[in-house]
Amino acid sequence: MKTIDDFNFSNKKALIRVDFNVPLDADFKVTDTNRIEAAKPTIIKVLEDGGSAILMSHLGRPKGQRNPDLSLQHIATAVSEIIGVQIKFVDDCVGDAAVKAAAELQPGEVLLLENLRFHSEEEKGDKEFAEQLAGLGDIYVNDAFGTAHRAHASTTIAAASFPENKCFGYLLAKEIEAIDKVMRTGEKPVLAILGGAKVSSKITIIENILDKVDHLIIGGGMTYTFVKAQGGKVGDSICEDDKMQLALNILQQAAAKGVAVHLPVDVLAADDFNNDAATQVVDVQQIPDGWQGLDAGPKTLEIFKEVILSSNTILWNGPVGVFEMESFARGTITIGQYIDQATQKGAFSLVGGGDSVAAVKQFGFENKVSYVSTGGGAMLESLEGKTLPGIAAIIES
Repeated sequence: MKTIDDFNFSNKKALIRVDFNVPLDADFKVTDTNRIEAAKPTIIKVLEDGGSAILMSHLGRPKGQRNPDLSLQHIATAVSEIIGVQIKFVDDCVGDAAVKAAAELQPGEVLLLENLRFHSEEEKGDKEFAEQLAGLGDIYVNDAFGTAHRAHASTTIAAASFPENKCFGYLLAKEIEAIDKVMRTGEKPVLAILGGAKVSSKITIIENILDKVDHLIIGGGMTYTFVKAQGGKVGDSICEDDKMQLALNILQQAAAKGVAVHLPVDVLAADDFNNDAATQVVDVQQIPDGWQGLDAGPKTLEIFKEVILSSNTILWNGPVGVFEMESFARGTITIGQYIDQATQKGAFSLVGGGDSVAAVKQFGFENKVSYVSTGGGAMLESLEGKTLPGIAAIIES
């Protein structure tokens, strides 16, 4: 696996695929700079070597049309402030203007190209478009894990133009290493905590990780499909009736592989899906009609605590309750606290997947776990055992 440390960028132009798909407010100011900050070490390495950096990214979904609201020019100031270099911007990513701007770039300078997705060829993985992008630089660097699961021109196809001169940036290399620690090299016992609403959205992940983990904690809305499948009463809780046999199959597979599955034993139930609803703690098998489970109960959290604190490698994907509502956030916060404690004791902890990452950031656990993944879909496909096109393109010669 070639990383950016395998190259010296002196007098070279690094063509870097970054993920600057960041949120903007009504005044086009960046409201969350995490993705820009995550790319900084890679860019700085190139500049310190005496090279220059050409940054390419998408923003939003312009669907092959120029949309001023989605111009990367809006983020140029934020990128300049974070990188510490006044970056240059060009209002296209291919064509004469881009070629001229790239050719004039001097060592120590950074050029930001316009939104890749203003061209429909980007998402189509068009070879000619990819070759035009490739012509701008000397060394191709992919540092965009968030789009590594897409076979787009900039993430995958362009790499073919650099048979020897291509590598992973620091961020993407860290993502690969973090997933590898969970899926292959993690110190046992290995624990996966899977939450979220639906079994159907996690089935491929569950099936793929059963060979890798010793313990599986199931929480969140998925719980009730498993409980009902085993004859429990789930009241008005979310439940995929058509996935009950699938849930039983998962439990059988886990038992056959020696994986201990831990389901909630009690839940915080509510008489309505809102923050001000009446609540009661009930046995997970006996949720009354008209009530729905919206968070993990106290006995459940004690059981989960013991499992988490005795694990040496932990994957957390999905909350264990409706954490967006304060009344039902305690379970997810408590899980975060336990993972923090386990991490302090030396466990490796990886958090990935949209909702769990949002929870970790919301409740201040971002710096208390070993690694927080920057890619939602890419992370999930990695856990499903899929080879991501953007990663394969770098590894292949």
